[in-house]
Amino acid sequence: MNLKKYFIRALHRLQKGPGYTYKELLVWYCDNTNTHGPKRIIKEGPKKKFIWFFLTLLFASLVFWQWGILINTYLSYSVTSSLSIGFKTMKFPAVTVCNANPFKYSEVKHLLKELDELIEAALERILQPTEGDTISPLPLNISQTLDLELWNQIPLVLIDEHDKDHPVIVDIFETNQTGPGNQTAAPPVTSNTTSEGKKYKLAVKLCSHQGADDCIYRNFTSAAQAVTEWYILQSTSILSKVPLQERIRMGYQAEDMILACLYGAEPCNYKNFTQIYHPDHGNCYIFNWGMDEEALNSSNPGAEFGLKLILDISQQDYIPYLSSAAGARLMLHQQKSFPFLKDQGIYAMAGTETSIGVLVDELERMGYPYSDCTMNGSDVPVENLYSEYNTSYSIQACLRSCFQNRMVEICGCGHYMFPLPEGVNFCNNEDNPGWAYCYSSLRSSIRDRQFCIDSCKETCNDTQYKMTISMADWPSEASEDWIFHILSYERDLSTNVTLDRNGIIKLNIYFQEYNYRTISESAATTIVWLLSNLGGQFGFWMGGSVLCIIEFGEIIIDSVWITIINIISWCKGLKQKRARARYPDAPPTVSELVEAHTNLGFQHEDSSPIPRNEIHLNEALPPEPGTPPPNYDSLRVQPLDVLDLDSDAE
Repeated sequence: MNLKKYFIRALHRLQKGPGYTYKELLVWYCDNTNTHGPKRIIKEGPKKKFIWFFLTLLFASLVFWQWGILINTYLSYSVTSSLSIGFKTMKFPAVTVCNANPFKYSEVKHLLKELDELIEAALERILQPTEGDTISPLPLNISQTLDLELWNQIPLVLIDEHDKDHPVIVDIFETNQTGPGNQTAAPPVTSNTTSEGKKYKLAVKLCSHQGADDCIYRNFTSAAQAVTEWYILQSTSILSKVPLQERIRMGYQAEDMILACLYGAEPCNYKNFTQIYHPDHGNCYIFNWGMDEEALNSSNPGAEFGLKLILDISQQDYIPYLSSAAGARLMLHQQKSFPFLKDQGIYAMAGTETSIGVLVDELERMGYPYSDCTMNGSDVPVENLYSEYNTSYSIQACLRSCFQNRMVEICGCGHYMFPLPEGVNFCNNEDNPGWAYCYSSLRSSIRDRQFCIDSCKETCNDTQYKMTISMADWPSEASEDWIFHILSYERDLSTNVTLDRNGIIKLNIYFQEYNYRTISESAATTIVWLLSNLGGQFGFWMGGSVLCIIEFGEIIIDSVWITIINIISWCKGLKQKRARARYPDAPPTVSELVEAHTNLGFQHEDSSPIPRNEIHLNEALPPEPGTPPPNYDSLRVQPLDVLDLDSDAE
């Protein structure tokens, strides 16, 4: 019962309102608030009242300005970075080693035979001496021995820049004399060269389809760069049609490439490596990847407790126009992550012993809303094409997957260097004649690159390996004879020396020390920081506290209730005015209503009365007037709707 009475009183209080006018409420607040300034406004004289009103308004504006800055700073979600150094036993990184040359030339020579003949003829054409200011024609017998169908798909052209305002494009394999009829005016070409003496420039011509006028020219400062780029595009088209298992067979096998292995004091061999196929480097081998077994821990820092490898890269079997660098490509990375050697790998030179000291940096980023990083890539709107390897998410995998998806969407096929989405084929010159033009346009498109950058996210937690690299000749001249004899015998079971320093590489990979650095992010502004600074500004400028804010909230609520009660009263008054407009005269009294029922004089007369002589004798006379039965509705002195309005007003 007490609870019911309490709620009834509270409801009555809400219906009644604060009981002040706006002026009375404002005076009451200024007289009772704990905030400095408002009290002086109502208690001082006219001049001081104006001064205190101005000061109070000024400092209140400063408080709100400072609050806006603090809230905006808090909502920016800035972070601070801290560096800590720890010491612990660490997992040895995964080590990926590849040959700089993806395939053995002896295995792919039959596939690249026509391509090699074309490039050799093109080099003869490029390197032949010029006669005056003209380019001599290609001998007819040479052009007849070449199959120019492959050449015409992605040709190399010479750009004649004798007249820089009107450059002329000359086909390298033009059989007639160079003349106006065989020359094509070049579109504006951006030149990277600054040499005034160079009059000819080699470029790759890429067209949307064969014979089309919609072409672009990729020019280079050196013919060596142009030849390498052209050969990569043409070989990509050829190798994309070769099945994966055949490509793996044509690459370097683990038992031929890994001659010796030692981890700490434990011997190892090629069977301790996991083989993957990498489009840039062919067969690659990963030590300590952690896919099938637990990752290995390093027992101690130092070169004696790391990984030691001896590799044979077989440089004599390199593809001459595809791989211009010789050596091993290697990379250190986390377990269960895909190695992107083209971006993060390093080279180890043949005939040397390369020592790599490793330091570990652990990065810990804060997630949303402090940064746009991801924990596992599940919130990234890009299909990860590298998930077929069961590897973890990385920004490199996302960017390449995004590019491949864009290429499939725009060009209708996938690039050979990236994994394929389901149901899509690799690009080649026969099925997709304009793929190289589409690929080059897409790769140079800033809009498409920015689209992939905006779609992909960094990982919140990452481990980076900082390397200190040193090299020395290996083996020395004094020891190379017996070392090459032993290694040749162990690999080929032959007493003849089959190895030389042009193909041998020794690697030492180890932790320099067990100290690791952790770079972690923390929130620069927290809710405690925000509240303390808001209170500090309010207290400094206005001498207020949290209770003063509650008082201000109370006056706002009271003002709202006064407004609501005034609106309700106005609506009731408007309703009463409309009701009075329907009944302009005073309502009849009770006696008038009763007399209206009993006195015939109050009844309305018929407009056409019947003459007395027409009344039939047999018709009954009207009844005598008398007192009718009581009609309780007639006792009301006002209409029902007017009574309702009066009761509401009370």
